[in-house]
Amino acid sequence: MRISKGHCRRLGANIEQQGVNFALWARLASGVELLLFASPDDPDPTVIKLSPHVNRTAYYWHVHIKGLGDGQLYGWRVNGPWRPYEGTRFDPHKVLIDPYSREVVLGQNYDRWAAAREGDNVASCAKSAVVALEDYDWSDDVAPQHQLSRSVIYELHVGGFTRDPSSGVDTPRQGTYAGLIEKIPHLKALGVTAVELLPVFQFDPQDAPAGKDNYWGYGPMSFFAPHNGYSSDKRIKGAINEFRDMVKALHKAGIEVILDVVYNHTAEGGDDGPIFCFRGIDHEVYYILDPTSRLNTNYSGCGNTLNGSHAVTKQVIIESLRYWREHMHVDGFRFDLASILSRDEEGKPLVSPPTLLAIDADPVLADCKMIAEAWDAGGLYQVGSLAGSRWREWNGQFRDDVRRFIKGDADTVSRFANRMTGSPDIYQFNHSDPEKSINFITCHDGFTLWDLVSYNQKHNQANGEDNRDGMNDNHSWNHGCEGETDNQAINQLRLRQCKNLITANLLSIGTPMLLMGDEFLRSQQGNNNVYCQNSRLSWMNWNPNAQQLQMQRFMRELVKYRKLLFSRSRQEGLQVSLAEILHRSEICWHGVQAYAPDWSNQSHCIAMSAISLDVKFAIYMIFNAYWLPLTFNLPLPPQEIEGSWQRILDTGLPSPDDITPLGQALSDVPGHYEAKPRSACLFVCGQLANSGH
Repeated sequence: MRISKGHCRRLGANIEQQGVNFALWARLASGVELLLFASPDDPDPTVIKLSPHVNRTAYYWHVHIKGLGDGQLYGWRVNGPWRPYEGTRFDPHKVLIDPYSREVVLGQNYDRWAAAREGDNVASCAKSAVVALEDYDWSDDVAPQHQLSRSVIYELHVGGFTRDPSSGVDTPRQGTYAGLIEKIPHLKALGVTAVELLPVFQFDPQDAPAGKDNYWGYGPMSFFAPHNGYSSDKRIKGAINEFRDMVKALHKAGIEVILDVVYNHTAEGGDDGPIFCFRGIDHEVYYILDPTSRLNTNYSGCGNTLNGSHAVTKQVIIESLRYWREHMHVDGFRFDLASILSRDEEGKPLVSPPTLLAIDADPVLADCKMIAEAWDAGGLYQVGSLAGSRWREWNGQFRDDVRRFIKGDADTVSRFANRMTGSPDIYQFNHSDPEKSINFITCHDGFTLWDLVSYNQKHNQANGEDNRDGMNDNHSWNHGCEGETDNQAINQLRLRQCKNLITANLLSIGTPMLLMGDEFLRSQQGNNNVYCQNSRLSWMNWNPNAQQLQMQRFMRELVKYRKLLFSRSRQEGLQVSLAEILHRSEICWHGVQAYAPDWSNQSHCIAMSAISLDVKFAIYMIFNAYWLPLTFNLPLPPQEIEGSWQRILDTGLPSPDDITPLGQALSDVPGHYEAKPRSACLFVCGQLANSGH
């Protein structure tokens, strides 16, 4: 090795000039050491002490080492004041991973809590790896770039998708990026256009209650490194290449990749948590601390809050996003607890938060889908008001209002109508386009679709928190029996309600998102917070029964109609607004009598008709959430549309009559139609073209 000064023009470890340049931002450090490891469990690394006179420029420490290259393992040790009451927590005995590390390696001896106890943790620390990125063959990879008006998002957990033996994936590839590749035909058949992957940033599997696993992966160790636990290739850089193989395969199948990214907290936890990265480099810059006590704030609900508005943290976030876009070819990002990035360095909400606006305007990210969970655990709720025009938002009000209406709650019909038409009460005043709202009934956080209709209360005892964790307000209903039952009447009603909920989701204005396994009516036995349950409780079961196959068929066919009926030729977000769509579609509301909707508090039904923007067809929908059948007088078809009303679906009918496959002849219906109790119906008149699927 030949050691020289190096530079700080690029942070992290970068291969250049027949060696590696290492650069670290550590403004308050009094001393910095670079550790070079020979293996993942090397207890005796080579230590290179940096000189503050030679290897420091302003706030940056740097060194170039000739002779090192791809795959070299390394870490930092940073010395400085230990003054928790002032906000600094330097510990020269702790090995730190690089904030810009492209790969994080956890050896066999890795111990999360050794980084929290006093003393040296060199024998059990996490390590960074030097990575050459240019040697991967992307071939002719092309991003699908689906318009949101034709998008159907599928929220998916990489590990849980194929970890169950029923997946049919060979054991070494179960629960991996490679395993997901084998199941792409299932995603294609379902018709989804994008997968939204739960966190794939390297996370700490030990960051969980004693005896449990960190299953969801929230709480990143690195914002750049893909999680090694999801790779069947355990070599250095194996996870990076296998992840890229997965992206390339999904793109070839026409499916986009959206990452659930966590820039609101890290795996270093609360004040008693470990020191393995940001905390040991500059605790008071990377985290929002209480102005008085200088302890960690907890707007994330996970022990710490990332200081996203600070210039240095903002730079890390922007460079991370660009890395995943440019080097890993991902197509978009869903920001967990995005509202935290609206807070200033003291935790106060900002009108013009610099990081959110910078992401919104970044040219490298201009063709990415940007989705925000526009709230945080500190009570900040910004659905409809998050800064930046390009942001799409998880619409939690859609979830709650649709659940309540379908369940049969009183005083819900008006709110349900708003949710079905793009939530104009939330978005129209901002001149938003129709796809501003990401509409979902279920997601990873909460009940699955089947559990939503099978349980009145959560059942999270297995998590070891005395059932205190998880949401209490689920708007669920067990339909007469808590949990699984052999009562066929109850099971048939539950199945119908699942179809009703999915129908509302897929026939609403906005961009629909589906939860992994809902097509198979996957159950978590009433657990609505499986963050620590890495078991069959949370994994996908690939052996569906007859009832579950009915649901899969229904969803497949409905997704086809969704993409046909709701697609637009013009690019959303530029020339068309939600207000324009609602006006030009000539949406009309009806009750059992045409043009006479019942908006009263005790109303449990609503019908809607609309004309397509290019005037090729009209649709008419019925949602009868009442417990008795209701006969609806259908409106006359619009004068500019030829033909009569024909039925596409009726969830009150048994399979396969519940939905007619696209392309098959539809059944004519008379002017009066009986909607079964708790059912949804869809009718169309005019030309239904088969192109564009």
